Amino acid sequence: MKRVFIDGSAGTTGLKIRERLSVRRDLELVVLSEENRKDVAARRSALNEADVAFLCLPDAAAEESASLVENPDTVIIDTSTAHRVAEGWEYGFPELSGRRARIAAAKRIANPGCHASGFIALVEPLVRLGLVPRDATLSAFSLTGYSGGGKKMIADYEARLLGGRAAPDELYLGGRQYALGQTHKHLPEMVKVCALAAAPVFCPVIVPHFSGMETTVTLFAKDLNGTPDDLRAVYSELYAGDGLVRYIEDASESGVLSSAALSGRDDMEVSVYGNSERIVLVARFDNLGKGACGAAIQNMNIVLGYDEKCGLACGG
Repeated sequence: MKRVFIDGSAGTTGLKIRERLSVRRDLELVVLSEENRKDVAARRSALNEADVAFLCLPDAAAEESASLVENPDTVIIDTSTAHRVAEGWEYGFPELSGRRARIAAAKRIANPGCHASGFIALVEPLVRLGLVPRDATLSAFSLTGYSGGGKKMIADYEARLLGGRAAPDELYLGGRQYALGQTHKHLPEMVKVCALAAAPVFCPVIVPHFSGMETTVTLFAKDLNGTPDDLRAVYSELYAGDGLVRYIEDASESGVLSSAALSGRDDMEVSVYGNSERIVLVARFDNLGKGACGAAIQNMNIVLGYDEKCGLACGG
């Protein structure tokens, strides 16, 4: 039986991974007592005993934990930003061409960022195949449930929306755009994985539901080396396999796309909308699913040789 350790199991992503893995009978969870949870010697021992170790920590702590692993057989899956563009780490998005085999052989895997997952699923194949030029000036926005901000943001939203107030805080009832200075931490991986010459204009927006994500990239047909139907053909072929991403001709709810539609699920839907002149690419998923713990578990399944959807919640 394979042994799994979650370093940082008290955070949102760590808790969700632990919750999902605790019901699996093909895995043994290595669990530290509360008093040993932050003890370096105890963590070092647990990390080196594990077949797979998840790092669910802030960046600096994740770098420290990775440095504690001396066992050459331990696979590390880091859910932080620390190693997503680092040399020697495989980017954990198996649906991209050639990545699944590399992930299966990797000992160091960087789990993708949530917003980045939607952007990369849409843009990477188009750049790789030459439909979108590397030097294209791209623009994207992404709606996310407030759970994407971790425990502090969850508590803040729930206090302001649900916390027994006479009325909810009206500023929290609408979308709240952030990273206004165009320095969002997911931009480096977007640029590197998609092989872009420059970062996109990226506008992330927190919306007042717990989880769910909708990432949108806009294009003008005049800037494409192809047609909207060519984009649909690429997605239809690339995402027809056994992964968690699939192409849907029209995923809307009677012409409307809700960012909460895939809340609680681990898969992703990509679609192409717009017209012959202006094109809208959309990826919908859960920021805690394919955007975080679902993707991490998928990567673990691949490394261990299991069905990659084992223990995950996917639609039809």
